[in-house]
Amino acid sequence: RRTMAFDRAFLLGLIGAACVDAFAPGSLPSHQSFRPSARTGSCHLSMQDASSAGFSPEPLLGNKGRAQPPVGNEGRRRLALGGAALAAGAVLPKGASAEALKTPVAIDSIDKDLPCAKVLTGMWQLSGGHGYKPDKKKAIEAMKESVEKGFTTFDLADHYGDAEPITSLFKGKYPELWKESQFYTKWVPMPGPMPREVVERAVDRRLQRMGTDRLDLLQFHWWDYETKDQYLEAMGHMQDMVREGKIGHLAVTNFDTDNFKASRDAGIKLVSNQVQFSLIDQRPLQKMAPYCVENDLKLLAYGTVCGGFLSDAYVGKTKLTRKDIDTASKGKYYNMIEMWGGWPLFQDLLATLRKIGDKHGVSVTNVATRWAIEQPAVAGAIVGARLGLTDHTDSNLKVFTFQLDDEDKAMIASVTSRSRDLMKVVGDCGDEYRRRG
Repeated sequence: RRTMAFDRAFLLGLIGAACVDAFAPGSLPSHQSFRPSARTGSCHLSMQDASSAGFSPEPLLGNKGRAQPPVGNEGRRRLALGGAALAAGAVLPKGASAEALKTPVAIDSIDKDLPCAKVLTGMWQLSGGHGYKPDKKKAIEAMKESVEKGFTTFDLADHYGDAEPITSLFKGKYPELWKESQFYTKWVPMPGPMPREVVERAVDRRLQRMGTDRLDLLQFHWWDYETKDQYLEAMGHMQDMVREGKIGHLAVTNFDTDNFKASRDAGIKLVSNQVQFSLIDQRPLQKMAPYCVENDLKLLAYGTVCGGFLSDAYVGKTKLTRKDIDTASKGKYYNMIEMWGGWPLFQDLLATLRKIGDKHGVSVTNVATRWAIEQPAVAGAIVGARLGLTDHTDSNLKVFTFQLDDEDKAMIASVTSRSRDLMKVVGDCGDEYRRRG
C-alpha cells in the first residue's frame, strides 16, 4: 500500500500539474474535476476539452496554414539536409541572432522529418499559476527572440491558457519565423465514447485556435487505461487524419510503456511520448527509453529542471518557506523531490551539479538540462518559459557549449543512487496521473 505521505504528494502533484485554472479561471479554455472511482475509491483528475464545453475563443487571425507537405516547403528547408544535419544543428533560422550564430541550438528530429530543437520552449506557464499574468504582445515578442536564437520548437496544449491562439498571433505578426518553427500541441479529453465526430471536433478546434490547417505534432493523453477500447478508437480516427493531412504526426503524452506498446501493436503509428524525465525522475531509463531505442521512437522530456528547483538559486538553501513554492510548477516538483529522496539529498545533488557547472563554466540548470538531452531516445528537453516576463534563452544556449564526461556522470550517479526507486514508489511513466489501487 502506498503511504499517506505519497497520497498527499500525489494529489498535490496533480493539482500543480493540471489544476492551473484555479489560478487564472478567465484565461483557460478547459475545466477539470475530480471524479470518484468505483473500482478503487480513489480520485482521478479529468480534463475536458473546450470544444465539448462550448468555449468560444476570441477572434483569431487568418486561418491559412503552412503547406501540408513538409519537404520542399521553404519554411521547412532544414528537412532537405537530412537527419545528420538536423542532429548537428547545422542550419539556423533566418535572422538568427549573434548569440545563436556563436552557439547554435542542436536540432534533432522526430519520425525523421519533423525538426525538434534539443531544448524546447514549454508554454504551460501561460495557463496561470506561475507568478505572472501573461501579456500576449510581450509573449509574441519573446517567441520571436527565442526563434531568432534557434529555439524553434514550442510545446503547448489545449489546456495551457491562451498558448494555442498566441501561436496564431505569432504567425500573423512574424510569418517567416512561424514557418521556421514547430508547435507541438496536445489533446486531453475526458474518457468516454470517441466517435469520429468527437475526435474531429477536437482536432478542428486545435487547428482553429492555432490558425493553421495542419498540426505539426498532436500529443494525446488518456486518463483511464481500463477504457482501452475508447483510446484506441480515438487514436484510429486521429491516424486517419494524419493520412488526410490535418495532423502531421501523432504522439502521446504520459503513457506508460505497456500502453504505449499496446497502441503501436494495434497498428497506431505513434512517433513519440512526452514523459517526466529528469535527474530526480529517471523512471524512463528502466522500460520506456529501451523500448523507444529499440523501435526508433523519441521521448520529449519535461520536468527537466523541476520547475526551477534545479538551479543555482537553491544551492545551499537548506530550508524552504511557502514563498519558495510560489508557482504551480514548484508545487508539483517539490512533492516529486520529497518522494525521490527529500530536500537534504536534493541539496547534495545541487552541490554536485554546482561543481560540475564550475568545471564547464555553466549553471546548475545547464547541467541538469544537458543530462536530460544526452539520455537515450530523448529528442529534446522542455524548459518552461514565462514568455514576456523572464528571458533565459542566452543561458539556455550554454547547454550546447559542453558535454558531460565520465567523471561528471559518476559524480551525479553517486548522489542519485542514494534516492528511492520511483518506479516502486510511483510506477511507470505517467502513473502519477492514474491512481491504481
